[in-house]
Amino acid sequence: MGDNRYTRKGRKSYNTRSNKMKPVRTPGGRLTAGKLKKTTKGPRCSDCKCALPGIKHVKKSVYPHLKKRERTVSRAYGGATCAS
Repeated sequence: MGDNRYTRKGRKSYNTRSNKMKPVRTPGGRLTAGKLKKTTKGPRCSDCKCALPGIKHVKKSVYPHLKKRERTVSRAYGGATCAS
């Protein structure tokens, strides 16, 4: 039976929101720590506060680099309010 322990990379040793790790098996059979990215709630409807369907959930700094079809939906108030 293999060993399931792994050590964290870097200087921060605590499992904080910005320092989440996941065990990753290397081709050599070792377990190393892979860093997880933070997830966002994504854009919300201005009326009912539900998630907007059809729009990517990425950080605000990434939106300018997306294609226009990934940032909005072709409908009146698309990207600001939901269909209902």
